[in-house]
Amino acid sequence: MPEPHLRAGDDDRAAVATLLGRHMADGRITVAEYDERVARAYAARTYGELGELTADLPAIDGGRPVEPVRHEYRPAPVHACGPGGGRGRDPGSAWAAWRRVAIIVLAIWAISSLVAAQFIYFWPIWVIGPWGAMLLAHTVGSTGRRSRPRQHT
Repeated sequence: MPEPHLRAGDDDRAAVATLLGRHMADGRITVAEYDERVARAYAARTYGELGELTADLPAIDGGRPVEPVRHEYRPAPVHACGPGGGRGRDPGSAWAAWRRVAIIVLAIWAISSLVAAQFIYFWPIWVIGPWGAMLLAHTVGSTGRRSRPRQHT
C-alpha cells in the first residue's frame, strides 16, 4: 500500500471493502465487525486509515487463504439438537420456529385487515407456505434414513 499519509480513492475503499467481505466469508471477522469496518473504509481519507482496517487480518493470495485450515470431520452428537432445526437436528425445533413465525405473520396480516376494515391480500402464504413445504419434505424424507447405532466389538 502507498504511504499512509496519502489520500485514498474510491477504488481503494471498494477494494478494502471487498477484501473485508472475503475475510468475513472465511470466518475471520463477524458480520458486526464487517459492517463497522466497511463503514470506516468508506469514510477513510488516507491509505493509513484503510491499512488499519486489515492490519490484524492475514494476506489473501490468489483468492484463497494463505494457509487453509483443515478440519477433521466429526458427526454431531445425537443430543446436540439446537434451535436451528437444520440437517441432522431435531425436526420438532424447526417446526416450533415455523409455528412462531406463522403466528407472528398471521397476526400482522389480521391486524392489517382489521385496520383496513377489509380482508387484504393474504401475503403470509409466501412466508409460511414454502417454509412449511420444505420442513414437511425434510421431516418425511428423514424418517426413512435414520441409521442404527454401530456395534463396537
